[in-house]
Amino acid sequence: MKTFSRKLQLSTAIALSSTLLLTACPSDNGNIKSSGDKISKKNKALLVIDVQKCFTKGGSLAVPKGDEVVPYINKLIDSKKYGKVVLSQDWHPQNNVSFASNHKGKKVYEVIKVDGFDQVLWPDHCVQNTDGAKFHADLKADKADYVVQKGTLKDYDSYSAFEDNNGKHSTPLNAYLKKQNIKEVDIVGLALDYCVKYTALDAIKNGYKVNVYVDGTRAVNVNATDGQKAIDEMKKAGVNVIE
Repeated sequence: MKTFSRKLQLSTAIALSSTLLLTACPSDNGNIKSSGDKISKKNKALLVIDVQKCFTKGGSLAVPKGDEVVPYINKLIDSKKYGKVVLSQDWHPQNNVSFASNHKGKKVYEVIKVDGFDQVLWPDHCVQNTDGAKFHADLKADKADYVVQKGTLKDYDSYSAFEDNNGKHSTPLNAYLKKQNIKEVDIVGLALDYCVKYTALDAIKNGYKVNVYVDGTRAVNVNATDGQKAIDEMKKAGVNVIE
């Protein structure tokens, strides 16, 4: 009986040691932090946010160093890590409320209230059916499984790929992801402090496990600390921000 007890204790100790070693050791890819319980590839999606001409070099609302994210995102697209690859596309009517040009006497980057929501006034950008609304020429957009357009209404902007800023008008994105049985999303794109942040926060709200890869995004930084504030806000909300 004592022999059996010792064997049981030894087996338990070995199992515990193995568990501790597995927990302590990094994954094969030392550059990517663990995001917790592993989810099957078929239940995971890559969300590429607004990598469009207007937001990259030479565009009307170019994000500083925005072009740098394209090779990184293309590697993710080619990685075969995802069941679905989804692109979001800013798609504004010319008279969109977010354009400073539609508010007499107002300047770019001034803030107004729209339905109680702080609305930054931007240069005209990503106007429907214009060249600037197209995806960046080097982005492997042809490999996307789905494209969701946002900001399509006159009276509301849409930072999030899930809904307009007033929260009353949803895009088809959540319905699409649920239909595809997606449980986890990796988010990259432009810009970190606006559309990436709000997409990540809404993804959390809609029940997804969310990872944002900072190397795959850049901030507008209207104010110098906006990018860092966005990272802090996402972390607080439960987003796994991988820096």
